[in-house]
Amino acid sequence: MPAANIPFPPMEAELVRELPEGDGWQYEPKWDGFRGVLENAGDELALWSRNERPLLRYFPELRPLGELLPPNSALDGEIVISRDGALDFDAMQMRLHPAESRIRRLSGEIPAEFVVFDMLVWNGEPVWKLPLEERRARVEALSGFRLSPATRDIAEARGWLERFEALGLDGVIAKKLGVPYLPGSRDSVVKIKEHKSADVVVVGVRWKKGDRSAIATLLLGLYREDGGLDYVGSCAVGAKMRKEVEERVRPLLDESNERRFSEPNRWGTGDLEETAVRPEVVVEVRYDKVQGDRFRHGTKFIRWREDKQASDCTWRELRPPRDPNAPTVDELFG
Repeated sequence: MPAANIPFPPMEAELVRELPEGDGWQYEPKWDGFRGVLENAGDELALWSRNERPLLRYFPELRPLGELLPPNSALDGEIVISRDGALDFDAMQMRLHPAESRIRRLSGEIPAEFVVFDMLVWNGEPVWKLPLEERRARVEALSGFRLSPATRDIAEARGWLERFEALGLDGVIAKKLGVPYLPGSRDSVVKIKEHKSADVVVVGVRWKKGDRSAIATLLLGLYREDGGLDYVGSCAVGAKMRKEVEERVRPLLDESNERRFSEPNRWGTGDLEETAVRPEVVVEVRYDKVQGDRFRHGTKFIRWREDKQASDCTWRELRPPRDPNAPTVDELFG
């Protein structure tokens, strides 16, 4: 775990709906990677996740950054991978692999970067006790590191939100000026995430545990170019929409179809019974991110789309052609 003189765990951010306005805020992009504290306050260089997991073995290409740190120093930042001008979280996930040979190969093929956005300790000085604006000045004086942009201009921050999908960002962070670093706290830092919507086909249902009279979840799909139908995620059925779901979806149950829509589930509901549905009903759902071939988190039901054919719900909903004029991550760094 991090050395005792390193403020830990990292500061967190509270999710809010709107960017806070006023002179008392600094705005930064919200990077879509792994949070990391890079420090050499112990016996050797270390890179810690927010859960005290050592990450340097998975990202050995970041080890040379230790040569830029004076003794007893620590920086807060994000480990990211950029490909084709946008952040690639799927490539990050591939790096958490037990085989050292694979890690070495991927570190050469798709190297990660460490983006610094705060200074905690520098040459033994507890910089984390200084207000944000003084810490930011120390960050901007660093040499050899990739630095996260920061602005006090809310128009620029809103521009990041508008372009976040093209850049692969995860939203925008707003931090209160005049406040020291608060380990493990959500005070003084908020995050804003832009949600997107997609039209998807209902391909199955998941029943409440031990109760086939109640639909707990809609299972969602999109069509591939070859006409195949991929499972892409789920949408919980709330009490207010339960009757309507029953009326629209139950007549389409396809008990003869043995397809199941397994997915990792942290909440212990992976054993809930599932039934396929004839792919005829289209719904619009709200989502935040796509990871691999799934919505990263659960989606939120918006409305039924009676005006849309199921066959029109393709992967272009989630992966539209990239705009050749879209900004790149390198342009964000300036």
